This record gives sequence, C-alpha cells and structure tokens, in this order.
Amino acid sequence: MTDWTVLASFSVCGALLAMMAISIAFSAFMPALDRWNRGYFVTFFSLLFLYVIVIVFDVIVYTVPALANMGSAVAIAEYLFFSVLTPMPIFFLLHKCGEEIRRSALMRAGLTLWGIFCVLLIVGRITDAFYGVAPDGQYVRRPLFPLLIAPLAAIMLLNIAGLIKRRKKLSKRSFIGLLVYLLPTALMIIVYMFVAADIVVALWMVLSALTMYGFIHTDSVAQYTRQQREIARQRADIMVLQMRPHFICNTMMSIYYLCDRDPQKAKQVTLDFTDYLRRNFNAVSCENVIPFTDELEHARAYLAVEQAQFEDGLLVRFDTPHTAFRLPPLTLQPLVENAVKHGMKATGEPLHVYVTARQTDRGSEITVEDDGVGFSPAGDGARPGALANIRQRLSQMCGGTLEIGPREGGGTRVKITIPSAE
Repeated sequence: MTDWTVLASFSVCGALLAMMAISIAFSAFMPALDRWNRGYFVTFFSLLFLYVIVIVFDVIVYTVPALANMGSAVAIAEYLFFSVLTPMPIFFLLHKCGEEIRRSALMRAGLTLWGIFCVLLIVGRITDAFYGVAPDGQYVRRPLFPLLIAPLAAIMLLNIAGLIKRRKKLSKRSFIGLLVYLLPTALMIIVYMFVAADIVVALWMVLSALTMYGFIHTDSVAQYTRQQREIARQRADIMVLQMRPHFICNTMMSIYYLCDRDPQKAKQVTLDFTDYLRRNFNAVSCENVIPFTDELEHARAYLAVEQAQFEDGLLVRFDTPHTAFRLPPLTLQPLVENAVKHGMKATGEPLHVYVTARQTDRGSEITVEDDGVGFSPAGDGARPGALANIRQRLSQMCGGTLEIGPREGGGTRVKITIPSAE
C-alpha cells in the first residue's frame, strides 16, 4: 500500500467506526424502538463496529512487516465477524412477520450454511486450501478462496428470497429498508469472492445498514406515534367511562346526609373521594406504566367511597403481598368498579370483592373476584365495559394479558398477567 492509500484506509475506517458508535447510541436510547428491535440493532451495529475494528488491524498488519505473522489470525477474525452479520437479517425478518424463529426452515437453512462456512474456515486454517501465508509473511488468498465465501453469498441470496416471499407481511418501509441492505450487500459479497476489497465491502455494508435502519426507524416512529395517539384516546375514553355522573351525584348526596348524621365519617368520605378524583386526573395525564402501589391506592379510594354508600352491603378483602411491578394507569380501579357496578345482587345480599396480587413463574398476576350475579358471555355490553380498553393498553404498554370468566362458586373472576421486566 502507498502512503496515501494507507491514510485513506484509516480515514474511511475511522469514519465508519464513528458512524457505528453513533448508531449504537441512537438505537439504544430511541424511545420509538421496542425492546426487541432496540436489542437487535444494538447487536447488529456492535458487530459491524467490531468488524471494522478488525479491518483496522488488518491494515496495520499489512503496513507493518514486523506484524506480518499475525495476518492469518486477523483474517480469521475478520471472516468470523463478517460471517455472523449475514444470517442476522433472517432474525429481523422472521420477527417482523411474527414467525417462530426456532421452527423456521429459513432460519435452519441460514444457520446450516453458516455452519458450512465455519467448517470451511477451519479446514482452510489447517490445510491452507483457501488462504495462507506468503514467503514474506503476508496473508494471501488461494485459488479456492471463492468456495470459502460461497456459503455467505448463499445466505444473502436466501435472505433476499425470504424477504420477497414475505413482502406482504411487512410494511412498505420495512420491505424497502431490508431490500436496500440485502441487495447491495449480496452483490458486494459476490464481488469479494474474487476481489480483495475489504474496506470497500465494509464501507458498502455500513452505508447499506444505515439506509436500512433509516427506513425501519421511520416506520417504527410512525407506528410509535400511532400507538401513543391510540393510548391517549383510550385514556380519554376510559376516563369518560370512569367518571360516571350518577356515581359523583350519589357520592355527593351521601356526604350531604353524613354531615348531620356522622360528621367524622363525612370528612373521611370527602377525603377518599378527593383522593379518587385526584388519582383519576393523574392517570389521564400519565403516558407510561405506573407502580402497582399507586393503582392499588386508587382502587382502595374508590372502594372506600362505595362502602360509605353500601355500608355492610359491600365487603372488600385485599391480599397483595406482591407489589413490586408496574402496569398501565386505570387498570385495577376500573376492574373493582366493574365488580361493584355489575355484581350487586337484587336480593340485597352483601357483595364480596376480593383483590389479590401474586408473583408467579409467568410474572405478576392480579385477580379481581366477586360473588355477584355472575359472568355473562353475551358480550361487552353485558358485563366487561372497559375491559377491552384495558386489555389493549396492557398489551401495548407492558405485554400483559387480561382474562375474564366465571368464578368458582359463583360470580366473576378477572385475571391480569404482566410478564416480568427482566
């Protein structure tokens, strides 16, 4: 290499490392990316970063004769980092399409080809069939070198075929982004089979990866914006459901009559009702998940107000030893309100409401049970009310689920499961 070629090589590698470092930081902290996508792109750009670092060592070894004996080892490291990048788009594609990665024939084929490459790499190290060391100590390619790279080219072509087959399952931006990365990269790998152009290949891959990330990130931002708008709309909807005019009127009338009959209790009900209203307003303005203890106190404030009206007609029991988790606002309180609203018996018998929170192997589990009139599967209008709203917010904000069904012994049972954050 001439001096200007060496300078240009180091300059290009330095620019690529800077771009990868920025991309890693950008991927790690952008809120529009969910946890899986964030982890994927941080890993992907980190591998690209390490790949470029190895190329820098390759240039150093090539320009410093005293280090020539390290050429073969550096080349193997370069091939390994380079090869790991080739099946990675398969993971992203299958995840985007909602397919099971472990059971995918596409994934198995890609990993099989990558395994063949690793075997050939070991064989080349032992026999010098694909690469070796020249008399001057420098690393050189052998005539069978294209055979070593062929499995990686096949993986890229497999990526392209899998992408085209699943194009209808992807958004337009995601499809274009993956295609923009896969086509140029596949072409450069085929060229690399016959031409030693390590830095050009790295430059091409980095630029293609950044273009892909741009398309996919804008798609994620658009989806994130839609979700935030939907969550905001749902909070407004559930607020309307929660603030029932007759409940407010009944509460105020209860306080009015208690002022003469039991002033101390009237003060307590006023405090409970104020706490309930304050927590409702705070929940509407909250955009993220909140501690379960906040939602638990919201439910307690509501039930305290209702118990002031129904007295011995409403009996509540809390059993919540596990509280160290988070959930969307307005999750537990609407469930206990739903139990009171729909569970009261025409016979006048007391209604029992049970609230429990447990830690299980699946995560955090909340149950709200009542021994009221019982669950009717006829439809949302018969019983669940805001349950569909809660179910959707649980899924979007923390990956949780909600199940509703009859309670053993009569009444209704609602169970929420929130996966552990780890």
